[in-house]
Amino acid sequence: MEERSSAIVTGASSGIGRAIALMLHELGFNVLGIGRHFADVIPFQKIEADITDAKWQKSFADMVLEYHPEILVNCAGVGYYGLHEDISPVDIAAMCRTDLEAPMILTAAALKDMKRMKRGTIINISSVVATKASTYAAAYAATKAGLSSFTQSIFEESRKYGIRIVDISPDMTKSNFYRNADFTEDDDAEAYLLPEDVAQAVKDVLSMRDGITVTKMTIRPRYHRVKRREKQ
Repeated sequence: MEERSSAIVTGASSGIGRAIALMLHELGFNVLGIGRHFADVIPFQKIEADITDAKWQKSFADMVLEYHPEILVNCAGVGYYGLHEDISPVDIAAMCRTDLEAPMILTAAALKDMKRMKRGTIINISSVVATKASTYAAAYAATKAGLSSFTQSIFEESRKYGIRIVDISPDMTKSNFYRNADFTEDDDAEAYLLPEDVAQAVKDVLSMRDGITVTKMTIRPRYHRVKRREKQ
């Protein structure tokens, strides 16, 4: 039996990351889904880990050499919202380490192996806030701006090796990502994305013929609306 190609997805326990991992599993990939905690049964292989942990980051390089992933999706993310002076240093550090530092480190490990294979795809899930002023999310937006800039530069470094490096920037998505905010998605289904919409974008990238790629994809709902979260 022919061995299946492998894919690694961070943030695979819920939301966008879970949808992407499920989509890749359905396409026939041997999916390694990484998350802090998986609350239910999933059809792909799960790895419970903290991607910001330095010891685990070092072990990731060994994981790459074992599985030789053709796809890496950096999707794990955390966001804290409010006036910047009200965001704690601990929360700022968590965003920097999860949303920017970890993808940089995991990408470095994957790139070495992909360049040897002369193929591969790395997709970084950024955000629409990466390219605009974002009040009440200044630090979070800064990490995503850094991730988008990093993605663009790594594409230029890697394109001659036949590696796709793609920035996908979703708008408001119906998930538990906004649990730390005082707002959530509007009730109107045309005012938010579904995690499966972002997974479809990843699928579209993978369906392109060899030798071409999109480098940035922004996905938005028809309307720009949010609603205040009800106080518990």
